[in-house]
Amino acid sequence: MFKKIIFTLCVALVGIAPVQAAWPDRTVTLIVPWAPGGSTDILARMLSDYLTRSLGQTFIVENKAGASGNIGSNLVAKAKPDGYTLLVGSMSTHAMNQALFSSMPFEPVDDFTPISLVAFVTNTLVINPKIPVNNVAELIAYAKANPKKLNFASAGAGSTNHISAVLFELAAGIQMTHIPYKGGAPAVLDTVAGQTEVLFGAGTQTLPHVKSGKLKLLAVTESARSPQLLDTPTVAETLPGYELVVWYGAFGPKGLPKEITERLSTEINRIVALPEVRLKMSAIGVEVVTSTPAGFAKTLQQDTAKFTKLIRELKITAE
Repeated sequence: MFKKIIFTLCVALVGIAPVQAAWPDRTVTLIVPWAPGGSTDILARMLSDYLTRSLGQTFIVENKAGASGNIGSNLVAKAKPDGYTLLVGSMSTHAMNQALFSSMPFEPVDDFTPISLVAFVTNTLVINPKIPVNNVAELIAYAKANPKKLNFASAGAGSTNHISAVLFELAAGIQMTHIPYKGGAPAVLDTVAGQTEVLFGAGTQTLPHVKSGKLKLLAVTESARSPQLLDTPTVAETLPGYELVVWYGAFGPKGLPKEITERLSTEINRIVALPEVRLKMSAIGVEVVTSTPAGFAKTLQQDTAKFTKLIRELKITAE
């Protein structure tokens, strides 16, 4: 009789206990906090394609641009940490914005779960071909002879494009005019069209136009020449000490379960290690990388401290 009662209670408890479905059991949204066509968007769509195939559920990309990436990032910061709303963010949204805005709708480090570093994107210095220069030294001389007459485009105030250009102005002792856009893609298009003349932008967006002759490539901003662009000098070869490296990564809201974080990190690492992915991304100036959640968290903390100090010293704001 006692065993029968216990059995009946167990059956009843099983009947009322909530069933935890295996993740993912429905569509997952990857938020991109920039306009379509930008570097973050390109990487997010690559990830969504492969994650859809490997995890058996649809991963869709939604672009939520504005406020230097803060609008889209805030949606993820405030989302339920269940693995169905994720962010493909960048160094600017998570290591720079807290120093650029007097008030933030979220904490770039504390309100997110770092999942995986995804890529380093070659950051290029390009110009519209109508500008009569062929290298960095000539660009500096031209800018000095025409103070504030050169317009440089950016994906928005405080973006990596903007920071790259301000650092360049300071190192070269020149003055240009900043024209901010709501994303990298429109900034590139207006530079191609000649509405702006100078752009520090990701190779994912600029190199196709360089190949077609619509933009002229002068340099890359990393400390060493890009393996994909060995004939292209670094800015530092003309301005010693100049460097800006741009990374992109995947995040979840704060409190994302460890098992989901680790599964996503493992899948992303597997995807970026695929020869076909490495080859495809290399062709557009992207170096895909593997990392652990803990390793990515360390990179985030280090770069947040570095760029907070730099931005405040430069007195740059996004407002």
